[in-house]
Amino acid sequence: MAVEMKKPSTWVHYKALLRKDLAQELHTKEMITSMGLYALLVLVVYGASLAQAGSELDIQQMAGGLLWVVVLFTSLLGLNRSFSHEKENGCLESILLVPMDRSVIFLAKATANLVFLLIVEVICVPLFFFFFLGTVGAAETWPLMFAPLLAGTIGIAGIGTLLSTITINTRGKDVMLAVLFIPLMFPLLWACVSATTGVLVGGEEVMETFTTSMALAGGYDVIMILVSWVLYDFVVSA
Repeated sequence: MAVEMKKPSTWVHYKALLRKDLAQELHTKEMITSMGLYALLVLVVYGASLAQAGSELDIQQMAGGLLWVVVLFTSLLGLNRSFSHEKENGCLESILLVPMDRSVIFLAKATANLVFLLIVEVICVPLFFFFFLGTVGAAETWPLMFAPLLAGTIGIAGIGTLLSTITINTRGKDVMLAVLFIPLMFPLLWACVSATTGVLVGGEEVMETFTTSMALAGGYDVIMILVSWVLYDFVVSA
């Protein structure tokens, strides 16, 4: 009597791929360590520079943009490493042989990248306040900065996963990823920097600016991540 084999569900595939990425990074700590050290270096350098500034308002206005400099370039460093193990060990070819929807690979990899980026940000944000705003403080609306920080990180992880897959086999992939990444992410970065700077500085129109910026960031995330999810099957199979 033949035994019918039950095909694993999409959820099972997703959990298996996500578990693999998380376990692999926890074993090597290569991605988190490199991103964390780079972020700390940027915070120390810019923090020392801002310590010479005389105007508290100038520091507050610059701090939001400098926070996103740390997030952006740290993210690029991590995304460049997101597929390194698959390429070096030939794992990606083996994953593609599994009969499953290719979009599951995107969702698992994007989730793993999001987790790693958030871990680094949990470490960096307190240091950001220490180096940049420790002496001048911030407006009472500063806790709202976590909303654009989360929205921006989700967008970076989702779209960055697609772009890192596109550039995985190209020469000079570090440069190519940045060339594709920064122009495509500009609307999201502009919205997040505007919202972050607004809540750090405060003022009468802070909530209007914050609401408009978050609406742009949220809409961008939904549209671009959906497009990335749809295109991923074609990109990873090319």
